[in-house]
Amino acid sequence: MDDTITILLRGVAKGNISIADARTALENASLTEEQMQKAIDHGVFNPAEPGSIISATLAPSGASHLAMFFFVWGLFWSCYWSFSLIYGLFNGWDQQQLSFHLAMTLTTITLMGIIYLKYVLPDTIIVKYARNKFVPEHTKDWKEYNW
Repeated sequence: MDDTITILLRGVAKGNISIADARTALENASLTEEQMQKAIDHGVFNPAEPGSIISATLAPSGASHLAMFFFVWGLFWSCYWSFSLIYGLFNGWDQQQLSFHLAMTLTTITLMGIIYLKYVLPDTIIVKYARNKFVPEHTKDWKEYNW
């Protein structure tokens, strides 16, 4: 993905390259409408080879301060609700209070899992195609039994 246009766009976005310089660099470039459509569709509609790994890097980083804060917050509340559940078990709390503490523990862990899947886990897809479900008849293995 380090072609000339991408490098120019990144440079303009960072402020290293002015818009006028980028325009002059692309001044002699010419594409037909069909070539431009092929360039846009390339990678979107082209089928991937089986076993290839496709990675999307547009997801936000898992190292953000908000994600780390959320995990610290989730660990605190998960410990709070689970330890209060254990405390309630030993002190004879009623089932409604215990089920509330269990539900809050599971809800907090679920929210942490959702944030992990959304913002921390990389977006990677391994392309696999299903095999043909039809099994051809093997004539050499077929035995005809006469009764």
